[in-house]
Amino acid sequence: MSAQAGSTPRLQVPPAGRPGAGSSLKSPALNSPGARGPPSALTTPSFFHTPPGNNRLPSTIPSRNPLALRLYKVLGANYSDASTREALETLSSFYSPDVAASKTSESGPSATTLGAPVVKEPDRLTRDGVEEEEEEEEQDELWGTEYARKARRKQTEMEQPVDGELALRARKGLRRDIETKLAESSRKFLTAFAEVDKKLDILQVHVAEMQTRCDEAQSKLQATNESCKHLLDRAEGLRSQRQATAARQSIISLFLSRFTLTEEETQAVASRDVPVGPQVFAAMDRIEKIRTDCRVLMSGEEGETKAGLDIMSLTASLLDQAYQKLARWTSFEFRQMGKDASFEVAPVMQEAVLRLRQRPELLNDSLKILTEVRQTTLLSSFLEALTRGGPGGLPRPIELHAHDPTRYVGDMLAWVHQAMAGEREYLESLFGIKGDNRMVGSVRQAKGTEEEEYVAKLMDGSLEKLSMPLRVRVLQTVKSQEGSITAYKIANLLQFYLLTVSRTIGEEALLSKTLKDITDAAYQVFFDTIDAQGRSLLRFLHPPDSDLSPPLALRDSSQVLREIMAVYDSSLLGDEDPTEREAAFAQILEAAVDPAMEMCKRMSELREGMSNWDKALFLVNCTTYMQNMLQTYSFTSAHVTLLQKDVDRHIRTLVTEHSAFFLKESGLEPIVQAMDSKPADTPLSRLPSASSQALTAALTQFDSFLSTLDPSASPRLSLLAVPRLASSIHTDALHQIGRVYGRICDEVKKPENKYEFAGTLLGGRRPFGDMRVLWQILGVDAEDGQY
Repeated sequence: MSAQAGSTPRLQVPPAGRPGAGSSLKSPALNSPGARGPPSALTTPSFFHTPPGNNRLPSTIPSRNPLALRLYKVLGANYSDASTREALETLSSFYSPDVAASKTSESGPSATTLGAPVVKEPDRLTRDGVEEEEEEEEQDELWGTEYARKARRKQTEMEQPVDGELALRARKGLRRDIETKLAESSRKFLTAFAEVDKKLDILQVHVAEMQTRCDEAQSKLQATNESCKHLLDRAEGLRSQRQATAARQSIISLFLSRFTLTEEETQAVASRDVPVGPQVFAAMDRIEKIRTDCRVLMSGEEGETKAGLDIMSLTASLLDQAYQKLARWTSFEFRQMGKDASFEVAPVMQEAVLRLRQRPELLNDSLKILTEVRQTTLLSSFLEALTRGGPGGLPRPIELHAHDPTRYVGDMLAWVHQAMAGEREYLESLFGIKGDNRMVGSVRQAKGTEEEEYVAKLMDGSLEKLSMPLRVRVLQTVKSQEGSITAYKIANLLQFYLLTVSRTIGEEALLSKTLKDITDAAYQVFFDTIDAQGRSLLRFLHPPDSDLSPPLALRDSSQVLREIMAVYDSSLLGDEDPTEREAAFAQILEAAVDPAMEMCKRMSELREGMSNWDKALFLVNCTTYMQNMLQTYSFTSAHVTLLQKDVDRHIRTLVTEHSAFFLKESGLEPIVQAMDSKPADTPLSRLPSASSQALTAALTQFDSFLSTLDPSASPRLSLLAVPRLASSIHTDALHQIGRVYGRICDEVKKPENKYEFAGTLLGGRRPFGDMRVLWQILGVDAEDGQY
C-alpha cells in the first residue's frame, strides 16, 4: 500500500465548505422548459461539444492523475446515446439551482453544501482556470479548511446562477466532489493499510522467527532421523511381524474354535456336576464333528500332522470320558428303573442308550446291571403272585387254584406272558424301536435288526430266573394227571405259550427251552395216557350186540377224542398251513383211533357162528361212527380218508354177500354156477343144471322173486347205521342181479349152447328176456349196453 501511495499522484481533497461543492450537473434549463436557453445549450453543453469524428480528449488535459483522465474521458464521450443522456440528466438533477437552494435553506447559513453552483468566469474552463482551482485548493490547505469554507460560502451567496453556465459548474462540482470522495476514501484506506503494514511487519518478524525455529527443528529432526534410522527400520520390521502375528493369531483362533471345545463343553463332558442331558449330547456331537473334520484335514496332501494327531488324541480322551459318564449315569438309572415293571422311558435315556451303542462294552456292562435288577424284580414278583397275590389280595394267589390243573398252569403262563410283554415294551421304548401297527394277539414278525437282537438278549436274561419255579410247578401238575383230556389241555396250553414265547424272545432263550422241555413232558404224559386207554380197550373185549351197533367203549373213546380235537382246534392261530395242522394232530389220531378200530375188529371175531355179513355190518357201523366224528374238523381229513378205505372194503363185502343172497333167492344161482363151470366144448344146454327144463324152472322162480322184491330197501340191511350206505349196497346188488340175468340171456341165445326155441324159453316169464323191462322192475338205472 505504501508503495502504491508513493507511485500514485497525490489527490487534493477540497474543503467541505468550498463553493461549488454538491452542485448538480443538471441545470434548470434541463428540467424547466421556461428557463431553458437555446436548444444547443439544452441538448449538448458547449463544454461537451467536440468536433465531429474526433472523440479524443483535449490535449490540454493533464495526464498525471488516472482518475482525472478517466473523468475527462467520460466527459468527452459522445452523448448522442440515449442511455448516456438519461444518466447525465439524472445526475444534473442533483446539481440544479432548486436543489441547491432547498439544501441551503434546510441547512442554514452554516451548512456545508457540497457542489453548490457558483458563478465563475468562462476563462476558468481553460487550463489556467484549472490551475487557479488547484491553487485555490492549495490555499485551502494553507489557510485552513474552515476559513476556506466560509469564504466559499460568502462567494456562493454573492454569486447568482446564470443560464448556460449550469453545465460548466456542474462539471466542475462533480469532479471536485468525486475527487473529494476519492481522497477521503484513499485517506481511510491509507490509514487502514498503515495499520495493516505495521501488523504485517510484526507478522514478518514472527514469521522470520518461526522460520528460524522451524529450521532448527528441521535440522534437529534430520539429526534425529539419522540417529533413529536403525530404530525405524527395526520398528518397521516389528510392525510387519505384528501384522503376520495378528494374521496367524486369527488363523489359530479360527482353527482352535473349530477343532477345540469351549470351557462349557469340556465341563459338560468331564465334570460330574453337569447332569446328563442335551448339553452333554451337544458336546459329544461337537467332538464327533471335530474328529470328522480332523480326519478330513489329515487326509490331505501333507498327510498326518502333529496337530491332527494331538487333536485326535485329545478328542478321543474327551469322548471316552463322555461315554464313561453316560455309562455311569445309565447304570445308576437302570438300578432305579429296574424296580418298576411298567414305566415310560425318558428321551434322555433313549439318547444315552443310542450313543452307548457306539461303545458295546460299556453298553453291555450297563445292560448287565439292568438284567440283574430285572431278574431279581421279576422273580420276586412271580413268587408274590403265586403265594400272596396282588396288592390288597387282588388278584388272589395263583396257588389257590392248584386243585384246577388247567387254570393253575394257565395262570402261571399268563403271568409270565404278561411280564414278558411288559419287558418287551420297556426294552422297545429303551432302544427306540417304533411300533409296526401290529394288532393285539397277532403274530410278531422278527425283523432281525440289531435292536431286536438286544431286546431278545435282554428279555432272555430278565426272564431267566422264572424258568426254575415255573418248571417245577408245571411238571408236578402235569405228572399228577391221569385223564387224557386234562393232560392234553395242559400240553396244548404249553404248546401255545411255547410258540408265543419263541416268536418273542427266540427259540434259543432259556425260557423258550424250558417251555419246550415242559411241553414235551406234557405231551409225553398225554400220549402215555392215550396209550393206556388204548390198551384198556383191547384188554376188556366182548362180542357185539345183537343190533350190531358201535360198542360203548368206542363211543367213550370217541367222545374223549372229540374233546381233544375241540381243544386243538381252539388253540390254532389261523395262520398255519393245512398240512402242518394235520401233521401236528396225526400222532394223536393214530394213538386214539387205531386202538379203537382194532378193538372193533377183535370184537367182531368173538361171536361164534357170526357170518361175514354180520361182521361186515358191525365193522361198517363202527368205522362210519368214527368217521362221522372225525369229519367235523378239517385237520382230520387224512385219517378220514384212511377210514373211508376200510368202509369201502367192507361195503364191497356186503355187496357181494347181498348179491349172492339175491341169486340164491331168485333161483339163478344154479344157472350161473353151470355157466362158470361149463367145459369149453360142451354146450350149456347139455348140462343138467342148465337144461331147458332147469332153465324154465329158474326163470319161473326169478319171476316170483321179482314179484316179491322191494327195489328201494332190503330188510337184511336194516341193521346198517347209515341208510345211505344201505341204499347204495342194495342198488349195487340189484345191478349185479341184472347183469347176471343179462348174461344168462346172452348164453341162451348163443347157437353153440344149442337151446331150442330160445326166444320161447326167455319170453315165457318176466322180464321176457328184455333188459329194459328188468331195469324198470328193479327200479335202477340201466347200464350201458344193457337194453
